[in-house]
Amino acid sequence: MNQRPGNQLFDAYFTARDMREVFCDQGRVQAMLDFEAALARAEARVGLIPQTAVASIEAACRAEHYDFAALGEAIATAGNSAIPLVKALGKQIAKSDAEAERYVHLGATSQDVMDTGLVLQLRRALELIEADLMQLGETLATQAWRYVATPLAGRTWLQHATPVTLGMKIAGWLGAVTRSRQRLLELKPRLLVLQFGGASGTLAALGEQAMPIAEALAVELQLTLPDQPWHTQRDRLVEFGAVLGLIAGSLGKLGRDISLLMQTEAGEVFEPSAPGKGGSSTMPHKRNPVGAAVLIGAATRVPGLLSTLFSAMPQEHERSLGLWHAEWETLPEICCLVSGSLQQALLVADGLEVDADRMTHNLDLTQGLVLAEAVSIVLAQRVGRDTAHDLLEQCCKRAVAEQRHLRAVLGDEPQVTAELSDAELDRLLDPAHYLGQAHTWVERAVAEHFALTS
Repeated sequence: MNQRPGNQLFDAYFTARDMREVFCDQGRVQAMLDFEAALARAEARVGLIPQTAVASIEAACRAEHYDFAALGEAIATAGNSAIPLVKALGKQIAKSDAEAERYVHLGATSQDVMDTGLVLQLRRALELIEADLMQLGETLATQAWRYVATPLAGRTWLQHATPVTLGMKIAGWLGAVTRSRQRLLELKPRLLVLQFGGASGTLAALGEQAMPIAEALAVELQLTLPDQPWHTQRDRLVEFGAVLGLIAGSLGKLGRDISLLMQTEAGEVFEPSAPGKGGSSTMPHKRNPVGAAVLIGAATRVPGLLSTLFSAMPQEHERSLGLWHAEWETLPEICCLVSGSLQQALLVADGLEVDADRMTHNLDLTQGLVLAEAVSIVLAQRVGRDTAHDLLEQCCKRAVAEQRHLRAVLGDEPQVTAELSDAELDRLLDPAHYLGQAHTWVERAVAEHFALTS
């Protein structure tokens, strides 16, 4: 068996090994051969071909028997991968059983082989993605509870806003993961279906035995028999690709947040450290967010690939020219990118390094200004909203101009001290007392995760 040369330098960084095995040449060929073996069993079950032919066909349906380099060369002439593979399969069978060779691929078309083979690969890919998403959800749920009450500066437009908690931020990541798991569960019955229509989708070559064979084939492959063949109706694959795009984007959001929190100026949350991880070729002090880079990179690349799937949807009549071909490497590549992103997300989420003291320090960088809203809300109940807002705005400007803490400025303002005691001001300017429903959001996100998992 000869493997064609490939670009493997970045595979370990951007793709999970198990997913690459699903979509490597051997994985693709084996999936198509699994279709051919199942077709033989189904046709023998309904009496179209002799039962004696099945063993020889099955024995030949093993990817290690085939030269992938030769198949690749033949594809360039044939126009798809099934044509040369079926020919090679016939030759392999004929070596030991010339009679059985007559019954290979009976009634099927190339796209039946390729599409159903792809669905078999996607089933395995889906299992891997679902397992990683569930594990990521478990990890994020644990981390969200761990940091449910750890305050840090909320940031809007990249500027300090009111306080949030790290647990609340993590709960946001968790919610997106849970929704993606729900979407995968919902689409699975639509995606995991047989493709079997013959030359133009009618299965005319199989006559009255067509439906019994189709039903038997679906059972053999443990796929659902759809209402009709879907040779040029590609919504199933595009829906799956779209959900993968949502996963990539959600993981990209996680990576973006982590990378910003790791910035030197913030220094609040870090990816786990390891020897040689995140270093620089020239700067010994560097600790780069190399995991977050994968999450952001995948979130950047997947939308372009997804646009190819959407662009390939208006396929001509009963078999497409070029649009179908545009899918062949696109959806597998999306799966591989999402798998790599998930692997990095698992490493990052599990090993988060948190500097709570730095969070507290950063919350005070504006010397109390991030809690001006808290004072304004309470003061408004005593002197009116507009008066309170204008008064706090003036105090904030004075604090900045005089480089003083807002608490000191408020303590010097008679209109404020007439309404609020020192104890009230101290409490209002304590971030731990202005976290709103942060705990509730964590509780709800974790509960939704476990409701889906149980």
